[in-house]
Amino acid sequence: MRVHLKTLGCRLNEAEIESWANDFSAQGHTLVNEDAAPDVLVLNTCAVTQGAVRKSRQLVRKTHKKNPKAKLVVSGCYATLNEQETVNLDGVDLLVNNQQKDQLVQLTLAQLSEETMPSIATEPNSVALFSRGRQRAFIKVQDGCRYRCSFCIVTIARGDEKSKPIEEIVAEANAIHQQGISEIVITGVHLGGYGSDIADNLYNLVTALLAETTIPRIRMGSLEPWDLPPGFLELFKNPRLMPHMHLPIQSGSDSVLKRMSRRCKTDEFRALVTEARDIIPNINITSDIIVGFPGETDEEWQQTLDFVEEMEFGDLHIFTYSTRDGTKAATMPNQVSSEKKKARSKLLHALAESSKHTQMSKLIGSTVDVLWEDSHQLNEDGTNTLFGYTPNYHRVKAITTQPEKLINHISACNIISIENNVFNAELI
Repeated sequence: MRVHLKTLGCRLNEAEIESWANDFSAQGHTLVNEDAAPDVLVLNTCAVTQGAVRKSRQLVRKTHKKNPKAKLVVSGCYATLNEQETVNLDGVDLLVNNQQKDQLVQLTLAQLSEETMPSIATEPNSVALFSRGRQRAFIKVQDGCRYRCSFCIVTIARGDEKSKPIEEIVAEANAIHQQGISEIVITGVHLGGYGSDIADNLYNLVTALLAETTIPRIRMGSLEPWDLPPGFLELFKNPRLMPHMHLPIQSGSDSVLKRMSRRCKTDEFRALVTEARDIIPNINITSDIIVGFPGETDEEWQQTLDFVEEMEFGDLHIFTYSTRDGTKAATMPNQVSSEKKKARSKLLHALAESSKHTQMSKLIGSTVDVLWEDSHQLNEDGTNTLFGYTPNYHRVKAITTQPEKLINHISACNIISIENNVFNAELI
């Protein structure tokens, strides 16, 4: 079969479709882009906000309209939370909910493949990832969350925590490295809680990856700023563990955090960031903020602005609160008006932009190693502009006449300036 995979939403969704890509490839099927008349289309949907729900629904409709003869498989949080609505959409042939995700490839082949099953399976190879334009691979190490933040629909959609054994993760990382991938990103719904169900923890996992693999770069996905095991920050002294931590705080007001049912107060977050910056040179701390949570007063909003300014985040993901049926926050009084949320979001975006520029400016004049990606642009003079990322996850571009020698390789460059939140660099 000719298979195309598409996702919306988080890195965990990305990790899942990369796993499916490898599994389809291992079964002898071909991965193709959407314009190459696929036999099967697999969509991994999102439901983190009402906007994500709308986009997921639109994606299903547009995908079927573009390839009406292809079998359409839909999975993910939107499909799980809205099963009847999803199966009623035109073109949907199979719904695989989040609890069945590990069996998606088998279910698809069993129910939809018919006579197109290959006679000989093949070993996974670089086709699965590189056909999707990837120089880094996402590895899902756990799913689900035992906490219930009052705004979060994802924990409802994903269910209880379930961790993958360390030996399986190490084997997956080594297999990915053998495919030619130089960077892995460890992902999960509640990554800091890895191992809670199997008497293990994130410290042991990362220690094993550093000891039992040789992949050059290991990057952590989003980490809730609690539940991090003792000694975890010390692991970043190993240069293979990239100096970037995404720690979602969601608000800079302790009273809002309490209504959110978050397990971290601002003082605890501040102490964690201070410790991380003391231990890890040039670490890039990024975060999430929800704007306009129910009941958010002007005073609480100002506390958030003050806290964001103090923390000097390297980047900030800003979400305007949207009501999600089935969550505790949906029933809370004093919902913030759309006009106020828009005004607050605009202020926060400006502050975040300034903070990011300040943090990036500290690297001007330094030499950094960059993993160059297959995303180059051909210039009028015949040169190419190549893009990549620094260890602390800042985007970089450089001019080269030989992009093929740099793509998917790590090389040093000098940071010379900033342009539109991207470093201009000079190759060494």
